[in-house]
Amino acid sequence: MTSEILIPKPMRGAHTLTRPEFDVPAAACDSHVHVFGPESRYPRVDKPHYTLPDGNLQQLRQMARALKLQRFVIVQPSYYGCDNTCMLDALDAAGADARGVAMVDERVSDAELQRMHDRGVRALRLDLFLRSGLPTSELIAYIERSVHRTEALGWHVQFYTPGWVVRDLVPFLSDLEADFVIDHMGYMLESDGLTRSDFDRLLTVIASGRGWIKLSAPYRIAKDGNYARLQPLVAAVMDAAPRRVIWGSDWPHIPDGGKDTGELLNLVATWVPDSEALNRLLVTNPAELFRFDE
Repeated sequence: MTSEILIPKPMRGAHTLTRPEFDVPAAACDSHVHVFGPESRYPRVDKPHYTLPDGNLQQLRQMARALKLQRFVIVQPSYYGCDNTCMLDALDAAGADARGVAMVDERVSDAELQRMHDRGVRALRLDLFLRSGLPTSELIAYIERSVHRTEALGWHVQFYTPGWVVRDLVPFLSDLEADFVIDHMGYMLESDGLTRSDFDRLLTVIASGRGWIKLSAPYRIAKDGNYARLQPLVAAVMDAAPRRVIWGSDWPHIPDGGKDTGELLNLVATWVPDSEALNRLLVTNPAELFRFDE
């Protein structure tokens, strides 16, 4: 993470997005998007990592229509911290085709968690970037407290975390008695000293336990744009845990609002050419995890 305040680029118009080059299945889901609104209504945290980007609900709907994505999961961005108002308002407006992932202060009441559930939230986002300097034992205690708070609601926990923290948590995650999701393919950057063996150990945990992995934001891993080198990792994921993997675009791609989400969707179809496996990735798996069919 950097202390530099990023200035996001303007949003690319939905009419300019590359259209799907495959038959997008009905009820396909983008399992990782963020939504923003006017600062006069939704106050930001004191020290955000970036200035207010484009990315309101109308723009999200335009993107989804252009790419034939019926469902989406709105993930609380760090820009708003634990104030989930913008995300919750977007869930209210979007209705049954949307689910939410919230960030909360540990002092949040059970009643407030229930109100979030009633509005479509199905998970907690645990920002371990903010806590990456803590000892592993303290991270584990935080995760366990979060799991305990959400057990009655049937939520899962979603990890936004550096890859080296994932690596250190692997022994704990192998025994975690709760569903959890690892964002951005584990965020295992070679520049942080992560190796293929670290990734394979994570996959073993995903395949044998209650973990899920998200194929999202390939540009955060292959920072040079060479997505082809991620193909072996995706193949390993699909082979190890085909029913515990989901896809997300990471729209609106902060700080690059001009990124072509259509190209990212088509990339997934090249990675997963089997139509049945692609349907699980885009439809069946997210429907199960986020309980769309309740």
